Amino acid sequence: MYFYPMEQFRYFIHLAYNGKDFSGWQIQPVSPSVQQALESALSMLLREKISVTGAGRTDSGVHARNYYAHFGVKQSFNAEELKELVYRMNRVLPPSVAVFDIFPVDPGIHARFSAVSRTYRYYLTRKKNPFLTEFAWRYEGKLDIEAMKYIASLLPEYTDFSCFSKKGSQTGSTICYITESYFIEEPGLLIYHVKANRFLRNMVRAIAGTMIDVGKGFMDEAGFRRLITSGSRSDAGESVPAHGLFLEDIEYPENFRMKVG
Repeated sequence: MYFYPMEQFRYFIHLAYNGKDFSGWQIQPVSPSVQQALESALSMLLREKISVTGAGRTDSGVHARNYYAHFGVKQSFNAEELKELVYRMNRVLPPSVAVFDIFPVDPGIHARFSAVSRTYRYYLTRKKNPFLTEFAWRYEGKLDIEAMKYIASLLPEYTDFSCFSKKGSQTGSTICYITESYFIEEPGLLIYHVKANRFLRNMVRAIAGTMIDVGKGFMDEAGFRRLITSGSRSDAGESVPAHGLFLEDIEYPENFRMKVG
């Protein structure tokens, strides 16, 4: 390790987590969080107080296959030291969190604000499956899947999604740019896929719940378009359970990783 007292180095953490054991990403006064688990592990291993900034908040029970966070230190690590830090992090973190990589970035790169896009998927199991109990919402009722596919395809036409924003949340702006919105059918599974530059709090679960209403025949195209235009959260579907939601991926600008010495 090399020490530069007057210089700050920024490192990204690439990780995944099972949200079942956490109250979400963000540190809470008494409940366990992913952020707190990472900060505790890093602070212990590096022997200094480390603050970790995540790519965004995930609610209690939501999972992440690919998540990124950053931290700053007054130390420069070489490739072997970073590999060793990943190994030691995985030794001390709970089984529900896995660190894949730690790598340097320019100090101007931010885990949240430098992200270009985020991709979520909501998993709906269409039959009882003990291996999906914690990771997909079971719904065996009749659904018009073709109608759901069509309505999902309409979302990129809009930018203001206040109707899917959790009531009382301080979002600042309800404008999001959705580039992908569609359903995937797999044996026993129905998966809703959505990609955007940003998401509002509870937005994906509210969209998925609204799509279920479409599938049940409670909402048609005209009703969906009225919902988006009105911005009324009370007219949208109920939020589906958190355990079926995965943050699948986060994209950053090309070449945002720095080379390791």
